[in-house]
Amino acid sequence: RPSAPGTYPVLMTVGPYGKDIHFSDFNPTVYAGIAEHGPHLNWETPNPDWWVAQGYVVIRVDQRGIGASPGHLDLFSRQQGEDFYDAIEWAAVQPWSNGKVGLNGVSYYAISQWQVAALQPPHLAAILPWEGMVDLYRDGARNGGIFNDGFFVSWFQRYVLSIQHGYDGSLSEEERAAHRAELIPELRAHTLDDDYYQSRLPDLRQITVPVLSVGNWGTMGLHLRGDTEGYLGVSSPHKWLSMWVGSHFAPFYSEEGRTLQKRFFDYWLKGVETGWLAQPPVQLAIRKGSEVVWRDEQEWPLARTQWTPFYLNAANTSISTEQPHEETQANYSAPEGDVTFMTAPFPQETEVTGPLALTLWVSTTTNDMDLFVTLHNVDANGNEVFGIGTFNEPVPVTAGWLRTSQRKLDASRSTDARPFHSHDEVQLLSPGQIVSVAIEIWPTSMVFAAGRRLAVTIGAHDSRGWANFIHDDPEDRHLTAQPGIHTIYTGDTYPSHLLLPIIPIQ
Repeated sequence: RPSAPGTYPVLMTVGPYGKDIHFSDFNPTVYAGIAEHGPHLNWETPNPDWWVAQGYVVIRVDQRGIGASPGHLDLFSRQQGEDFYDAIEWAAVQPWSNGKVGLNGVSYYAISQWQVAALQPPHLAAILPWEGMVDLYRDGARNGGIFNDGFFVSWFQRYVLSIQHGYDGSLSEEERAAHRAELIPELRAHTLDDDYYQSRLPDLRQITVPVLSVGNWGTMGLHLRGDTEGYLGVSSPHKWLSMWVGSHFAPFYSEEGRTLQKRFFDYWLKGVETGWLAQPPVQLAIRKGSEVVWRDEQEWPLARTQWTPFYLNAANTSISTEQPHEETQANYSAPEGDVTFMTAPFPQETEVTGPLALTLWVSTTTNDMDLFVTLHNVDANGNEVFGIGTFNEPVPVTAGWLRTSQRKLDASRSTDARPFHSHDEVQLLSPGQIVSVAIEIWPTSMVFAAGRRLAVTIGAHDSRGWANFIHDDPEDRHLTAQPGIHTIYTGDTYPSHLLLPIIPIQ
């Protein structure tokens, strides 16, 4: 905290990564790639050396069962939120505090913000969740109902278990195991959105403090959905959405990112007139291939969106605004097959910004099928134009997932552009049974240059090559990865289509 006498606002984080472990020790590769360094910098949390110099108290808390904090480790739990509540209220009444606490951090340190803000600690003044999911089931652990084992298994082992309280040898492995909830078996066992997930779901309607939700178009499979859903769901009259590009880490520690954070907190925690209330409600990084243009908007999704269905035609694997009349079908084999549909070259620059949905009529020769959907930007030479993903890896435009037996929609929460699946029951298929499915495609922003094409790949497996958000757990996919033939139907009776949010070029 500042050495000068006085009272100061507090910035706080609560999470599982070890408050006393330097960023460079935690992940030297990522540390080398961020702009901000310092002797006390910690993974995905604000840099205390810089923020204290700006007149803030910075507090990092190891959540229960992590690092220096003893107790039972239970990730994403309500207990975590209640502990965070207590920490906020403690900090607010200390003699060096001005009574206002703000929350700031990336990833898990953003997730925990949504949780505690829904509990309404009296001294919580503002939150800035930077790339943090809201809904553990839909945003992270089970995309479309399919277990995201590629991320969660490696993350839990590498980034959480290694820092559980007692990792210094003060507790045996048997003692540590007795003091934790085993996340991976729980995620694997709870295949539906049951009480396990519901108890970890913050009630966004209870969040009334100022919110700046920051997202990133490249974090498909984790966080991205929660960034926009969190913004839409909170009740706060003071809320903003800012969508960035780049890796999962670099933007937060960039000069631009830090400036944005400081303007927000100086206004809400210090009362400094930073012009924050003139901040546009929505700021979007609009991707034009590998280039980016920032644009201010007044709402999300954009009011001027022209929701345009692009129909799939299995006869020639094309996509266009003209619905085919002839009934045809496209087949691919499970578990490794896929099929790609592609538009003609766009005659003029075409912007796609917003949530998307893919409606299909499908069948399988087995009892269930996992649908993996990937959208691509294809140049005139047939090469894919990539964006930047979580770890700077090349990523496609966006993606979506759905386990067909969990196709049931919650009509009260679904829209044409954002289907919301209840994930509360399993409806297996009979071999050859044709069913309609609405697949949520995660939001995106991409301007397709004239001459480029949009491709949609539908398959029985992940599109390989971007991060580790892979869904191939044998136990989870014991039905859906069986060898078989998957079929997509198109035509008058089966108007399979992709609903695109077309934004008129200004």
